[in-house]
Amino acid sequence: MTGTESAGRRIDTSRPHPARVYDWFLGGKDNYPVDEELGRAITAQGDAPRQARANRRFMERATRVVVREAGIGQFLDIGSGIPTEPNLHQIAQSAVPDARIVYVDNDPIVLAHAAALLHGTPEGATHYLQADAREPHRILQGASAVLDFEQPVALSLVALLHFISDEDGAQELVDTLVDALAPGSCLVLSAMTADFDPERVLAGIAAYTASGVTLVARSHDEVSRLFMGLDVLEPGIVSLSQWRPDAREEGDPVSLYGAVGIKR
Repeated sequence: MTGTESAGRRIDTSRPHPARVYDWFLGGKDNYPVDEELGRAITAQGDAPRQARANRRFMERATRVVVREAGIGQFLDIGSGIPTEPNLHQIAQSAVPDARIVYVDNDPIVLAHAAALLHGTPEGATHYLQADAREPHRILQGASAVLDFEQPVALSLVALLHFISDEDGAQELVDTLVDALAPGSCLVLSAMTADFDPERVLAGIAAYTASGVTLVARSHDEVSRLFMGLDVLEPGIVSLSQWRPDAREEGDPVSLYGAVGIKR
């Protein structure tokens, strides 16, 4: 089963979009010159492609952990970005064929590719919802057509919250979404930090800001508050390269924290 919701607006190629810049970091081709320009400016300040790859691999490992250790077969992935294999639904449905996944993003180009690429197993469901992350009630309402919120759901906020400031309601967004989840649900989250390499991270923030994109770096304490009230799985809130690493993770910590928390 696959579903989409109409974008309702055209693709804006005059300004960079985080999903398309991220696609450029990963070596994708679903981006525009304005996205590549910002991507190159960010990369000049540090190894942004490495950070993006580490973030993608964290998503893969965390999804497997959520399926195997928490037994969850429903996923709400907000800020999903342009489909890049392996996608979350491919990882989840390879272990649980009837897993149900709802992807959410606000970029029309993501919708265009989601319609073509997000085909899951016959037993499961993959659905795409066009919505802004700052509309949690609308997201929950739309996702409820596919997900059963009376049962555990894995909420994936991977590389999303550094594009939402505290003034824009980042904590309230997380609280609203987590409050709607049943006991046994999970929060999978990664967020940028300046704790490890402040000079390069702050230079990257300046480049994003100059292009009209909000970017926020959070300390370990600030990321910890996003998991308030949840039981955080080992190894806790750490650099993504140190979160249950596999052979692909090497070198210095990347400038993103990540963790998985369980709602009791």
